[in-house]
Amino acid sequence: STRKKKKKKNKIPIAFEQLIQRRRSTMNSNMQSSPISSQLFTSIDMGTNSFKLLIVHADPPGRSFVPVERLKEPVVLSRESATSISSQSQIRALQSLQKFKSLILSHNVSCDRIRCVATEALRQAENQKEFVETVYEDLGLRVDVLSGEEEARLVYLGVLQFLPVFEKSVLCIDIGGGSTEFVVGKRGDVKLAVSLKLGHVNLTQMFIKNGIGLTEMRDFIRHAIDESRLADKLKESDGFEVVVGSSGTIRAIENALFSGYGTDLYQFNLEGYKRDWRFGRRELSSVVEKLCSEGDEEQIRREGFFKRRSEFIVAGAVLLEEI
Repeated sequence: STRKKKKKKNKIPIAFEQLIQRRRSTMNSNMQSSPISSQLFTSIDMGTNSFKLLIVHADPPGRSFVPVERLKEPVVLSRESATSISSQSQIRALQSLQKFKSLILSHNVSCDRIRCVATEALRQAENQKEFVETVYEDLGLRVDVLSGEEEARLVYLGVLQFLPVFEKSVLCIDIGGGSTEFVVGKRGDVKLAVSLKLGHVNLTQMFIKNGIGLTEMRDFIRHAIDESRLADKLKESDGFEVVVGSSGTIRAIENALFSGYGTDLYQFNLEGYKRDWRFGRRELSSVVEKLCSEGDEEQIRREGFFKRRSEFIVAGAVLLEEI
């Protein structure tokens, strides 16, 4: 008789497991000996491209949050696979979350004031359940895997914390590593929330890394947007008055525009110039055209300006232009 072979799970190296055990026992003793702060809240965003930690101090009278600690780690969860969290990605993820946990404990944040969420990479991962269980068993962090629509809603609430657009009908666009969220809201209520599987990491891996041209990538993006009926849905939601881009990719493109990246002005000192924090299609196209230029000179220039983000900025900029 033949026996079915059991599927092997990706295992974390023993040395790393032992390291976690030692640190966990140290952290538990620290928690027992330090008073808990009731005014601190922590969020952990396990994105497809990077993990972000934010610890804030709540100010109930002023109804505001004061940042206390920020940390960003370049994990790229889907680097090795678009359909599962590889053993290499698990190690990078757990090491980053370990750093976050140490900072959280150093600030004595109450366990019930920690929210840890994951987005597109874990939404699509075949081994999502196993990875989430590993994070809880090794670090004691409960991970909520958000739906695309819930992620979009949180994007809108985040925008309201930073911009005076509460009274306006606003379209928020957030380009992530694995997906892009579109949300229309007014006075704190969400009128439309759409999440498309278009991100700067997955587009880079599907097209640029595989040597497939930018024309094919543009066609893919247009087809995905058309198929989603996004334009029709925006009309049905009564439109919007203002558009806000909230992602790191869009901020990086704005910085490139302000610095004159699409022209030869980027070499000049722009200190003292007023920053508008806005741009239109024409300015965006000038940067995209420069980013899509071939040759070693442009690659060196791109890496020097965008640093770590340079790996994915071409796909992100083309995606924004198509949107």
